[in-house]
Amino acid sequence: MNKRRAIVDFVVIIMALALFFTWYSKKENDEAAIPTTLNRYLKVYLITMDKMDQFWYSVNQGAADMAALLGITYVWDAPEAKDVARQTEILNNAVDDGADVIMIAATDPIKISSAIEDAKARGVKIIYVDSPAYEEAIITLATDNYSAGVSAGETMISELGAVGINSGSIGIVGVNTVTDSTVNRENGFRETIEMDGKYTLLGTEYADGDPVASQEVAANFIKNNMDLVGLFGTNEGSTVGVGNAIKENNPQIIGIGFDKSGAILNLIREGSLKAVLAQNPYTMGFLGMAEAAAVLKGYDTGPPYINTGVSVLTRP
Repeated sequence: MNKRRAIVDFVVIIMALALFFTWYSKKENDEAAIPTTLNRYLKVYLITMDKMDQFWYSVNQGAADMAALLGITYVWDAPEAKDVARQTEILNNAVDDGADVIMIAATDPIKISSAIEDAKARGVKIIYVDSPAYEEAIITLATDNYSAGVSAGETMISELGAVGINSGSIGIVGVNTVTDSTVNRENGFRETIEMDGKYTLLGTEYADGDPVASQEVAANFIKNNMDLVGLFGTNEGSTVGVGNAIKENNPQIIGIGFDKSGAILNLIREGSLKAVLAQNPYTMGFLGMAEAAAVLKGYDTGPPYINTGVSVLTRP
């Protein structure tokens, strides 16, 4: 599975580089092209949901690496924890600071949309990474979260079957925000488990993606449901919480999660998590910055949505 993930990363990054060199090869014949030496006057912001999860640090690293390659002024800002009011404030500040492009992962697709609409009215170009709002943007770079949720459900069924468990209940530890990403993951997971028909799905419990709160929620699932056989975490923080709760309370429970971090990989190595669905956050940032350069130079940005892929990581 790790080999598969490496291939996915390689292919998408090659795509970004191909776009980059295609755009720059046009410079000599394109009178509208902005000289590379002037790129430093272009300013691109990345605004993520928070700075808690390693996921966002990987998005930032991808964007920063491409910005350095292009010579573009780049700023990453985000609330310390998920807070749509604070994210809206950061967005407005970025517009006031002269951002040419804002790459944003919307904490709440409804509440942030009016601020995004205002930013567009002031000439700012919008690119979504991971979680779009409802206001139209140039392009969205994200995981196909419903399909990823289906894969998570299939992985849960496979892991349970591998140890001879064909009945029991399954709990989900979710995130309080109403982003389409985690909602679609949950929907894909739920529908896959329901279609299989062997297991009972419990109501989702939410813990805002905080690892400590998620661990408490997951522990309550274990303590309050004697027939519990599986737990699913829908993002990085909830996955860490699920793994730690299984480790401390019942190592026989099958834990499936989302995203990749050092803590999550350790939980997989220990066996406290059986598998996680790993996205490609570095690619989101790297390719997103390349798209930002394209739109500022007036080049074709390609399709309005790019699926940046997902792979299943299991214990080596």
